[in-house]
Amino acid sequence: MLDQVQQMEFSVSDQAGKLYIVATPIGNLEDISARALAVLREVDLIAAEDTRHSKRLLSHYAITTPLRSYHDFNERQAAQALMKSLRAGLQVALISDAGTPLINDPGYHLVCAAHEHGIRVVPVPGPCAAIAALSAAGLPTDRFVFEGYAPEKQAARAARFKELAQEPRTLVFYEAPHRIRGFLADAEAAFGARRQATLARELTKRFETIRRDELGALHAAVTEEASWSKGEYVVIVHGAEARREEGEEEAQRVLTILLQELPLKQAAKLAAGITGRKKNELYELGLKLSGKSES
Repeated sequence: MLDQVQQMEFSVSDQAGKLYIVATPIGNLEDISARALAVLREVDLIAAEDTRHSKRLLSHYAITTPLRSYHDFNERQAAQALMKSLRAGLQVALISDAGTPLINDPGYHLVCAAHEHGIRVVPVPGPCAAIAALSAAGLPTDRFVFEGYAPEKQAARAARFKELAQEPRTLVFYEAPHRIRGFLADAEAAFGARRQATLARELTKRFETIRRDELGALHAAVTEEASWSKGEYVVIVHGAEARREEGEEEAQRVLTILLQELPLKQAAKLAAGITGRKKNELYELGLKLSGKSES
């Protein structure tokens, strides 16, 4: 009975005009889901970023669904052709070379067109290099910014890093092995040698390496060790520490004015409402400003 339920859940053969966004492994072929395999077997057509690359995955699982090329250089034209198939009632699965489509991979124009024409878009979740790296990075993950690939030219990359230098959220980048040294040099210059970061290389593959350290140390390691020049990277950089100096100066200015007319407790309460700072912190600050102690 369970097998029948699973088959009904995964079956797409009786459903018309749907676009499935299917995540595929980023390295280890065993990381694909049962649902993804079922969808890839049962759709009418698979749109693949690189059909030669995707054939290896499909062959491994004996999937014979027809492939059609869909990549950065033919995206608009291919999207139009795929939309004709979808509007005719065919079911199409979109995959990238590795990971989740549209996350720094082609697919945007096709998904937008599908929504505009009332075609249902169905995500089939699975591997994503950015999320996999974040989960193992040892850096804050409650708030993060995905930046994809940094600009290739050094001047543009340095300028972008300068813009991000005070970003408090964790920063997530992709980077190619031949640019990793230049990336880290510019990152160290913009964010500081002491900023914590994590390099994740060859995720889920044989030579997977995840290393957390200060940016200066990571830059030195990649520069000195030849093995670090191989493999695709996810680089995760700790966000900037909150700048409290300006806020503290403003809180002190407001509290000083209020203390000239009000008792400390009342002044701290009003200052908290004005500045957004915590009342107990302002009370402690008021004690210091007035030269008093709680005793």
